[in-house]
Amino acid sequence: MTKFNQPISGNDLARFSGPNTFMRLPTADSLAGLDVAVLGIPQDVGTSWRSGTRFGPKQIRAESAMIRPYNMATGAAPFDSLQIADIGDLAINTFSLAESLKIIKDSYDGILTHDLIPVAMGGDHSITLPILRAIAGKHGPVALVHVDAHADVNDEMFGERETHGTVFRRAYEEGLIQADKTYQIGIRGSGYAATDFTEAQGWGFQHFPAHELWHRSLAPLGAEIRRDIGDRPVYVTYDIDSLDPAYAPGTGTPEIGGLTTPQALELIHALKGLNIVGCDLVEVSPPYDTSGNTALTAANLLYELLCVLPGVTSR
Repeated sequence: MTKFNQPISGNDLARFSGPNTFMRLPTADSLAGLDVAVLGIPQDVGTSWRSGTRFGPKQIRAESAMIRPYNMATGAAPFDSLQIADIGDLAINTFSLAESLKIIKDSYDGILTHDLIPVAMGGDHSITLPILRAIAGKHGPVALVHVDAHADVNDEMFGERETHGTVFRRAYEEGLIQADKTYQIGIRGSGYAATDFTEAQGWGFQHFPAHELWHRSLAPLGAEIRRDIGDRPVYVTYDIDSLDPAYAPGTGTPEIGGLTTPQALELIHALKGLNIVGCDLVEVSPPYDTSGNTALTAANLLYELLCVLPGVTSR
């Protein structure tokens, strides 16, 4: 059995979750036979502003307890057709971001020796870089649907090159993603310079700023993205701060003027049919929303992502 302070490798899987699992899912002794592995990555070492995302997975699991298995809006029933388990939390190093990113990459390498889709609960957005390194190692450069208030394409932050704000520059530089199939949705707020967004557009990233999406349905945008990606492997990363803080105040770097929860649902529903090979939801910081509403929203968005995974049937 894997020790608590070691990364997951192959079939060797620690049962970290106990009774508090996502949507009351079973835990698993082995990854064999799973179609989807839900896991937590309780990290906030890569955060530049308000910390607290290390508590995100715990509260998302707690707030997910009331979610039922059948999607009334879409008819999706993910648990009818897929074997899904909560495999617990990765044991990151809370004193070292570099070591934590290595643990995440090594753990995902082990997870991805199985033919399954990993679904991660963050944790700050720095977790997505090592995940993409492992995903690209298996699938090659992937298309990317990135829903966020921030483009996360800084070259460095406070002298550090691997943080929650540099993820997608590193992913682009390392060839982990297909630049012309990268869609950044909901970006907004103040910046350091006009080039904050335009540089990434020069790489091929497609930008859909929040102010251009106000008062609009996102179903057509999602359908356009789906057609553009086709059958390519795609990774979906969802930062909770893509939502307006009226809907999700419990996050480290909130920006006003964001997406609404109905828009978030429209976008996810429209992604049905994509070849999603992994996804995450990040940046839930429970200390900044004692009501639990941010984690409740995150839990529901994760459920909606489960509902659009390949192989999900409808009743």
